[in-house]
Amino acid sequence: MAQTTSGRLARYFGFAEHGTNLKTEVLAGLTTFFTMAYILVVNPATLSKAGMDLGAVFVATAVSAAIGTFLMGIVANYPIALAPGVGLIAYFAFTVVLGMKVPWQTALGAVFISGVLFLLLTVTKVRELIINSIPAGLKYAVSAGIGLFIAFIGLKNAQIIIPSEATFVTFNPGITTHPGILLTLFGLLVTLFLMIRRIKGAIFIGMVVTAVAGMITGQVKVPVKIFDLPPSLAPTFFQLDIAGAFDLGLITIVFSFLFVDLFDNAGTLVGVTSQAGLLKDNKLPRAGRALITDSIATMTGAVLGTSTVTSYIESSAGVASGGRTGMTSVTTAVCFAGALFFFPLVETFASVAAITSPALIIVGVLMASNLKKIEWESFSEAVPSFLTIVMMPLSFSIATGIAAGFILYPLCKLFAGEGKKVHPIVYVLGVVFVLRFIFLGSI
Repeated sequence: MAQTTSGRLARYFGFAEHGTNLKTEVLAGLTTFFTMAYILVVNPATLSKAGMDLGAVFVATAVSAAIGTFLMGIVANYPIALAPGVGLIAYFAFTVVLGMKVPWQTALGAVFISGVLFLLLTVTKVRELIINSIPAGLKYAVSAGIGLFIAFIGLKNAQIIIPSEATFVTFNPGITTHPGILLTLFGLLVTLFLMIRRIKGAIFIGMVVTAVAGMITGQVKVPVKIFDLPPSLAPTFFQLDIAGAFDLGLITIVFSFLFVDLFDNAGTLVGVTSQAGLLKDNKLPRAGRALITDSIATMTGAVLGTSTVTSYIESSAGVASGGRTGMTSVTTAVCFAGALFFFPLVETFASVAAITSPALIIVGVLMASNLKKIEWESFSEAVPSFLTIVMMPLSFSIATGIAAGFILYPLCKLFAGEGKKVHPIVYVLGVVFVLRFIFLGSI
């Protein structure tokens, strides 16, 4: 029976076609889960500051991530996981609810409406057309930029890079005496060794070894409770106020949710699939299915009680571990569902930066390999690509990096006398991004 089931999975997901197998896909799915499991803690902690119930948001986070990721796996057959987006979580809580004094129920209504708009744009092929019209150079730049962004997050979370009034960021001078940093460096070295030795699932194994080392040295608490029943979802379930979100004054909020997720999601899809070698003739196969999944996940999340659900750049950790098909996503989805009953354990491990930071740094290195594919000898390709890459970590925003590239790319091509080679949509998006900065500033 096991062989029959394994064979069916191999045929459905196309293991042979993608040069993978069930063991590799499961390990990749576990890697993705543990790399992004922090969201199970970060999202409830952040949205609770906006007046939402901590336990209910935790359940909403896990369930929406499980549903969205599962659909991405079986419908689109991509190794991409979904969960509430960190940037939009902060925007939801601190800008919309606390800053603009919008009730969180109404803010959830705005998220739901943006999800409906995502779906309409997808069904009409507008989103897919946008992604497929992106020039190859910008796609590689987006992938490399996300790599630098991920590595920066890992270094920042590990406190290897810290704030500085003089230089904005700087190297932590206490690196040799900080226990957490030393644990991170240990995990990084272990992972590097496994990667260099070409051990399958190296990133996941590295995280496990780091967690064990942390428990031995007392830096990671040994959980007293392993599992528990999930908290009640009632405080946030179906509490969204859709009618209130149609208020004229909230149009900007709806547009912001739509705009940021549209291009963050596009950047993540392009970046992760490029890293996995899944792009065909510079186009993303089954892009429509992936984007419909993202839309449904956002609407589902709003109903359950969380902010915009989107594709996660941490999915590249699973890809780096060998994940190439939707089976990776299915595994990650099962982990999110299982996390409902293991909240004490997930909370303990996911909150320790030293466990996940080495993985983020390694993934950043792997994604930066796309730098070699950019036509650096062509200035009209090099400038927009470079600024796309560098703006992501410096502005701490994938969307801003993409905006820089789309504004400069058509201009550079026009200056080079190659304007006709640029897809009309790229010109339109360039104008849209300029308008974004004029009327919305930095989202």
